[in-house]
Amino acid sequence: MSIQAVVFDAYGTLYDTQSVAAITEDTFPGYGDLITQVWRLKQLEYSWLRSLMGRYESFSSLTRDSLAYTLRVLGLKDDGEAFERIIEKYLHLDLYPDAMAALTAMKDRKLAILSNGSPDMLNALVHNTGLDRVLAATISVDVNKVFKPSPDAYRLIETTLSVPPASVLFVSSNPWDACGAKAFGLNVAWIERVTPEAMALACVESETIAPLTMFKALRSQMDELGFAPDHRIHSLSELPGIAASA
Repeated sequence: MSIQAVVFDAYGTLYDTQSVAAITEDTFPGYGDLITQVWRLKQLEYSWLRSLMGRYESFSSLTRDSLAYTLRVLGLKDDGEAFERIIEKYLHLDLYPDAMAALTAMKDRKLAILSNGSPDMLNALVHNTGLDRVLAATISVDVNKVFKPSPDAYRLIETTLSVPPASVLFVSSNPWDACGAKAFGLNVAWIERVTPEAMALACVESETIAPLTMFKALRSQMDELGFAPDHRIHSLSELPGIAASA
C-alpha cells in the first residue's frame, strides 16, 4: 500500500528543543545547557508518569511544572518574568534547517503533525514558523487526554486524516516515539541525528561528561523495546525519497 500521509512528531523532530539553551543561558549564565537538558528530561518523564497514573494534565502545564522542578533542584531563583521569558521560547523554537524544504517536496501527500504538545502551544509554534502553509493538520494528543507512546495517541492519525496506519509514514527523532508508532502499526522513519560512533567519541573526549552528552546518551539512541523502525535516516531531507519509493 502506498504512502498517502506523512505525519511528524514536533519536538525534537521538526523543532529543535535544544534551541531553548540560548534563552536559558542568557537568563541564568553558566547554567543554560544544564537547565535545557534537565527540563526536557523531566518534561518527557512527566508525560509518561501522568499517562500511567491516569492523571492527565496538558503539555503546557507539564512544560511549566518541569521547568519549575529544574530551577528548584538547581537552586536557581527566578522573578516570574524570567520564568515566563523561558516558557515563551517554546512558542518560537527553531525549525530544523531542512524541515521546510522536505515538507514542501512532499506536498502531494497529506502532511500533519502528531504531538504531545497542547493545541495552544502547537498552533502558535506552527504559525510562527510558517508550517501552517504546508500542513493539512496539527494533531494534539490533548483530544484523547493521553500522551504518546499510548496507542490511543497514534489512533488520532486515522481519525483526523482518514488514512489507515498502513498508508502512513510516521517520522520522529525520538526513539521511544518511533518504537511506539511501530508497535501501533505505522510505517516509521527514525531520524538518527546522533550516531553511536559520535556518542562513544563524545563520552571519551572528557573525564567529565557534559550535560548535552548525557542527554544524548539517554534520549537519542534507539531503545531496546523490540520494535525497529522501517527506515533509519539522518536528516529530514531524506524523507521525500523514502515517501516516493514506499
